[in-house]
Amino acid sequence: MPSRELILSKEEIAARVKELGAAISRDYADSCLILIGILNGAFVFLADLMRAIDLPVQVDFVRVASYGARSSGGEIRFVKDIELSIAGKDVLLVEDIVDTGRTIAHLRDILADHRPSSVRLCALIDKKERRQVAVTVDYVGFEVKQGFLVGYGLDFAEQHRHYPEIYHLRQE
Repeated sequence: MPSRELILSKEEIAARVKELGAAISRDYADSCLILIGILNGAFVFLADLMRAIDLPVQVDFVRVASYGARSSGGEIRFVKDIELSIAGKDVLLVEDIVDTGRTIAHLRDILADHRPSSVRLCALIDKKERRQVAVTVDYVGFEVKQGFLVGYGLDFAEQHRHYPEIYHLRQE
């Protein structure tokens, strides 16, 4: 059974989500903003972030899957596409964790075909040390250097998402 070490408390997360919501509210004050959450991991973060944004927003979700490798090196494909029209709209992708950057780069390419006005990225966790593809995270919750993280939507084998905190999961 893996053990876990607290990395971010629920109070730290709540405070940072509030700050991100305020920044996004300022930046998009005159926009029609659409939040697109990347399932499954981002749904908890997106729900809290949406409530911290002091603007009317629309929400949609995408789901992507990686095939052909046990880690994040496989082929990326859509499992669920967006349902809202984003043409001419400002889009904010909401992700739980940006690691290699491959998923975000792929999603940005696909979403560009829908002709949005802009596509920016908000990530709860930015792990730059594993980056394989250059991507810009416009709104960063926290930078975490290393470790396998769980909680607040982040999972290990579809487990541990329910924790209100974020933990580093260690194999014993």
